Amino acid sequence: MIQQRSQLQKSSQAGLVCSPGGQGSPAAVGCRRVAARTSKQRYVCGRGELQITASLIRRDDVHTVTKLPKPIPRDSIRLGLPSKGRMAEDTMQLLKDCALSVYKPNPRQYVAKIPQIPGVEIPGVEVWFQRASDVVRKLRLGDIDLGIVGYDMFQEIGDGDSDLVVVHEALGFGHCHLALGVPMGGKFANVNNLEQLRAMDCWTEETPLRVVTGYHAIAKRFFDQAGFEHVALLTADGALEAAPAMGCADIILDLVSTGVTLKENNLREIEGGRIVDSQGVLVANRRSLTERPQQLLPVLHELLERLDAHLKAEQFYSVIANMRGESPEAVATLLMQQGACSTTTLTLVPFYNFSTAVNANMRGESPEAVATLLMQQEGLRGLQGPTISPVYSLDGSHWHALNN
Repeated sequence: MIQQRSQLQKSSQAGLVCSPGGQGSPAAVGCRRVAARTSKQRYVCGRGELQITASLIRRDDVHTVTKLPKPIPRDSIRLGLPSKGRMAEDTMQLLKDCALSVYKPNPRQYVAKIPQIPGVEIPGVEVWFQRASDVVRKLRLGDIDLGIVGYDMFQEIGDGDSDLVVVHEALGFGHCHLALGVPMGGKFANVNNLEQLRAMDCWTEETPLRVVTGYHAIAKRFFDQAGFEHVALLTADGALEAAPAMGCADIILDLVSTGVTLKENNLREIEGGRIVDSQGVLVANRRSLTERPQQLLPVLHELLERLDAHLKAEQFYSVIANMRGESPEAVATLLMQQGACSTTTLTLVPFYNFSTAVNANMRGESPEAVATLLMQQEGLRGLQGPTISPVYSLDGSHWHALNN
């Protein structure tokens, strides 16, 4: 039995009481009434136990709400981006690298624009800056058409919604993973994998495994699938690593990047406790794709082409090198045989060197002496057309400037 424990928040107008992690009305996630001892009604659903003091539609055996209305019709294409943190910075840099700079004249505003996407006839794309969790929520509702978020947030807030489609699953930034953090000592000293954690005889209905996390939907699915019987999911807004040491939780479930924060708080990962690998993803609303294909598909196609081109280009490096060879063709053949080059573009000279560009001042009697000294250096196999010029000094010392 997985429980959710968090301070309940009251809604003064609607009379709704639910846990902070809930998605609106409990009926929207499929709750059933199990008791009605007082004026309040108690419901159990996939997200835990919720209490309701008023409902939109009352029946004797169920609590239901009508389906959410469709968003207001609009002609604009909306892209949702994270508004804060490292994900926001990396997302903006990615778009800039793809020649899709976001025009945001007022940094305090939450709406901006990509003025023009080459090859697309529409006059631009609206950009809305939201919290990462709200980007996913607004995608589900259809208030925005596309969004860039972390895969962890997509899994948590998206919760399997069929209206969400991941159209690019690896944007190459925001790499991290969601994992369990277990104390290094105490009763967990000999716990090295998930099976050993589950087999501990101290977990009962009265003393469940207390897990503090901000990812309740993912945590519930994980512990259900792993066969845990007694788990209590606790809520915290930050500094989760401190909870086990304070005694208010047994373990944590949180994002891990380098693992340094876990280690510095005497926590560690265990085998089988790595739950979700995450990085930036591009998500679309399925209804927008099907209902407005003439507007949205050209934009999406151009976005995907630019993203893929940038990500592919990042795998290669441009090397300026000189190499010894009988002919340009012989040098090209030699390079291609190394296996590290996919294509070569050669600016051909009689001698080819494999070295980095040099800018230096060196002491020497003449340019020839400086060149001779350079050629004696271990690892230098050639010198392509350096410019060696004298540097005049008041003391008459012989220095030469080398530019290659």
